[in-house]
This record gives sequence, structure tokens and C-alpha cells, in this order.
Amino acid sequence: MEILLIRHGESEDDILGVHSNDHSLTPKGVEQAYLMANRVKSKFPPDFVWSSTLKRASKTAEILAETTTSPLQYLDDLREIQNGSLKGKLISEVGYPVDLKPYEKLGGSGESKIEFRARGERVLSLILDKSQSYQRIAIVSHGGMISMLMQSLLNLPMMNNNVFFITGNTGIHLLELSDNRQFIHLMNSMTHLEHLTII
Repeated sequence: MEILLIRHGESEDDILGVHSNDHSLTPKGVEQAYLMANRVKSKFPPDFVWSSTLKRASKTAEILAETTTSPLQYLDDLREIQNGSLKGKLISEVGYPVDLKPYEKLGGSGESKIEFRARGERVLSLILDKSQSYQRIAIVSHGGMISMLMQSLLNLPMMNNNVFFITGNTGIHLLELSDNRQFIHLMNSMTHLEHLTII
């Protein structure tokens, strides 16, 4: 099975410079999503699309599913990390905590790194179980969750793991699972945005 991991397009969060909130795509984000969807349709069309329920990801997934004529299902567990009291606050004012211990909750009442990774493992297990009849699936989500899914797919340890997989707006990762082996074909590929002046 091949798995496309795709981040949503530019969102109002990006423009406002705030910690993740449930904002919509910007007009540029919509354009990015169509460019990504057309590339996916021509190069590696999925049999099924799974998506986060947050607006920026669900709209991106809707564009992808319509363009590729793929069935689409939304899952709450594909949402970005729960950021507690940081939600919607300006990053320039409150910063981003980088030294939290694995068990400490983001924003005091959000998720810890362990909880977030466990959610990634859980939703990936569900998706793989329900996708056994497909040759290729797409998962549209968020930068943090995509990193958790990549860690899970590559069997990286949950503890003492400081690996993060960067994904730009509508960036595409393509992995293949075959005979208990994992192959990485693409990582954060964004060639579909090359004609845009700022990606």
C-alpha cells in the first residue's frame, strides 16, 4: 500500500501568526490545494482520502477528493495537537514551548507529546485496518500530526525521540508499506507550487 501524507494549504492561522485555531484556508491556500490536487491526480491518484475535521484540512481534502473523484472520510483524531491555553494566541507574544517534558501538556491543558504520539498511532492503526483493500490512500492533516504519523510508520521510538518531519503548505510525503518494510518515495514535495512567488 502507498500512503500520501498531505498538509493543508495556507490558513488564516499562518497569516495571523497565532497558535493553531480552527481557521479556514486563505484564497492562496485554496489555490495551493487545487495545484496539489491536480498534481496528485496526474501522478499518484488515491483510492480513498482520509482527513482531519479542522476547516483548513477538511477543505483541502474536499478539493483533493473532488479532483481525484475519491471517497472521503473525516476523522477527529487527525486533528493537530491540542494546544490548551495557547490556542489562538499570537506566537510573537507567547512563543512556543520547546522544552516540555514528554508528559507535560501543551498550554497546560492540551496534549502532551506522549498523548499526541499515541493518538497518531491509534488513528494510523484504524486507517490502515480500514484501508486494506486500497492500493493507495491519502491522509490530509496538519504538520504536527503528519510528523507523528511519519514517526509511527517508520517505527521510531515514542520516548527520547526528537525527530520532526517538516511539511510545508500542501507538502506531500509518499511512503510505501510492503512486506513489513517501509519505502520513502517523497518527502515534503512541493513542486506543484513552483510558479507561486511565495510558497
